[in-house]
Order: sequence, then structure tokens, then C-alpha cells
Amino acid sequence: MRAFRGYTWLFLVVQAVVRVGRKYAVYLPRRVVEELKLREGEKLVLTLEGESIVLRRPTGFFEEARQPPKKLRMAPEEFEKTSVEAQEELLGPSDAQGAA
Repeated sequence: MRAFRGYTWLFLVVQAVVRVGRKYAVYLPRRVVEELKLREGEKLVLTLEGESIVLRRPTGFFEEARQPPKKLRMAPEEFEKTSVEAQEELLGPSDAQGAA
């Protein structure tokens, strides 16, 4: 969060032109990497929204789902509820109910 002349900014808006490199690699501007404190090898969730590509950190659900089963700290009921919430977030409420 940033304060600027009496306003609180919740999100930093950065627009930059990036080039698609070999093997379709896209390199993030240094300012973005530093602002988000990204580390090399960190995983991000990629979502296509129309003509836009959105990258974000995985939610708690995705982090828990990546753990081997013996390390899951979520009850099956809680996992199911979180799964439905994540589907609703990604697909919309009507599509997620049909998938469950």
C-alpha cells in the first residue's frame, strides 16, 4: 500500500511493453519484479481474460493442493468448499456448480 497526497493506493498500476522471446518467454520489467518481491523459480497462476493475460500468485487453495497428500492440513470438507470457491472465482458461479 502506498500513501500519496492523502490518498491510499492499494495497487500499483504499471504498464510496459514486453517482447516475446525464444520459446515464447516473456520477461517482466525489473520494477514489477522488485515491487512484487518475486523470486526466480516462484510459480504464478496464468489466466486468459479475453485478449489479456493475467499473472498472479497462487491462492491458499493452490498452495495446499500442491502439497503431497501426507502434508495436507485441510479437512476433506474444507478442501471441497475451497475447491468450489476457487472454481467460482475462475469460472463464475453457474459453471462451478455444474462442475461440483
